[in-house]
Amino acid sequence: MKESHVRGGNEPPLLEMTIGQALDAAAATWPDNEALVCPAQAVRLTWRGFRDRVEHVAAGLLAQGLEPGDRVGIWSLNRAEWALTQFAAAKAGLILVTVNPAYRLAELEYALNKAGIKALVISPPFKSSDYPGMVAALAPELAECEPGALEAARLPHLRLVVQMGEDILPGAMSFAALENAGREVGNAALAAIAPTLKPHDAINIQFTSGTTGAPKGVTLSHHNILNNGYLVGHGMALTPKDRICIPVPLYHCFGMVMGNLACVTHGSAMVFPGEGFDPLATLQACAYERCTALYGVPTMFIAELDHPRFAEFDFSHMRTGIMAGSPCPIEVMRKVISQMHARDMTICYGMTETSPVSFQTGLDDSLERRVSTVGRVHPHLEVKIVDAEGATVPCGTSGELCTRGYSVMIGYWDDLEQTANAVDAEGWMHTGDLATLDEEGFCQIVGRIKDMVIRGGENLYPREIEEYLYRHPKIQDVQVFGVPDELYGEELCAWVVVREGMVMDDEELRAFCRGQIAHHKIPRYVRFVEDMPKTVTGKIQKFKMRQAMLREMRLIEDAEDTL
Repeated sequence: MKESHVRGGNEPPLLEMTIGQALDAAAATWPDNEALVCPAQAVRLTWRGFRDRVEHVAAGLLAQGLEPGDRVGIWSLNRAEWALTQFAAAKAGLILVTVNPAYRLAELEYALNKAGIKALVISPPFKSSDYPGMVAALAPELAECEPGALEAARLPHLRLVVQMGEDILPGAMSFAALENAGREVGNAALAAIAPTLKPHDAINIQFTSGTTGAPKGVTLSHHNILNNGYLVGHGMALTPKDRICIPVPLYHCFGMVMGNLACVTHGSAMVFPGEGFDPLATLQACAYERCTALYGVPTMFIAELDHPRFAEFDFSHMRTGIMAGSPCPIEVMRKVISQMHARDMTICYGMTETSPVSFQTGLDDSLERRVSTVGRVHPHLEVKIVDAEGATVPCGTSGELCTRGYSVMIGYWDDLEQTANAVDAEGWMHTGDLATLDEEGFCQIVGRIKDMVIRGGENLYPREIEEYLYRHPKIQDVQVFGVPDELYGEELCAWVVVREGMVMDDEELRAFCRGQIAHHKIPRYVRFVEDMPKTVTGKIQKFKMRQAMLREMRLIEDAEDTL
């Protein structure tokens, strides 16, 4: 029996350059092609114009006393300044720390101090997130200092706060002033630094979502993320004629690597439809900007397809894109291909620690392959599936997916122990994902090791049950997870979002399952909800659902005890 061990090909060759060099190459090769379009901000830049503004921001940061290796944080939703800061940090040799826009005070304080952030770039308030207000709460000393001279008791490393927009905090520097300062001092310092920067230098820290314990700072190099963006773009056959609509958050690899770095390496345009995800703004950007590619997690595509104004928009120019982050229901993929004309829509799989993508479906893969697998291994990577003892399992057998190659992170920032737990002595990144490989090399993600439900000795995989339930015409979204049970150890629970205007009860759901899937796979508990708890990137947070059910079950037990 063939072992579950695959190696990607050697083509195309890996890029041996920094992100700054890639931007210079884009500006030289496609100077007049559009690079960045932000309709909400009325920003439209060519690759040459974008490179020039990036260099002004980079020179401005250096003029404020930052040096290569210093950490600069960005705390913002999707704006033009985000992309400018991303590439400016790379040009200046600064390590960009991407701070989750959903963070509140405790999480922000932890990230700033853990990474030793010296400069923080923040956006104006957005909806319920008052970014300037939260920074001022953590660093009241800002009100009394000159820009760049902050000394805050709770944030000992932070010196400079740069703020986008017009209404600037006392003690902060406006983004426009930073850019103007760089324009005035010129590029001499930047030019002196350029030869010292190397592709394997650390350039990005991304904090994991921290569903258990404190978030870990995944540290990535130019080589890691530039090549991953390049190879993801290659997998979509991107060209300088492509325009990618990027509604996914930039602070995560999906936006900044698979989006921005795929664009810079292929000359494609980055189109940001708005700061936060809005289905209508995304549809408008796709149509009005004639985007050829669209990114999103399945819930985003569902929201776009179900929007009451969907039929108004022209998608005839759409060709490709990426759906990732969670399993794709087959009906959703069918609609994306037929109604959005995205015949070359691809599925990607990976994790932040692997830059992120390690598997991607091919443009000629069947619809069935695209929804039942995450494709085949990327070039220049090696993957194996192992059992609990670390032995490689036969094809078709589930086990933990391990990845090795150029994409594996440098490590967790300032955390050797956690790094050693994740990356073994032979360089294998242990993903924590349960997967199978077939004999043709297609990978199927079965679930997370921690999500697997063991009911009466039977291993149950929530994803398999979710895929079946998605077939019900009334179900818009469904998530299955395990809850404790005295008799079986664990029982299944399903949370269901019903399509608008439809009604469903738990008996109808169970009747749909009887005779079609094994009885022990039929959820014992069913809850109908209006929405699922998600991270800002749209990833489902099953641990929050489990916590809610535990609280509910305790209340039920307490009520029974008093009878």
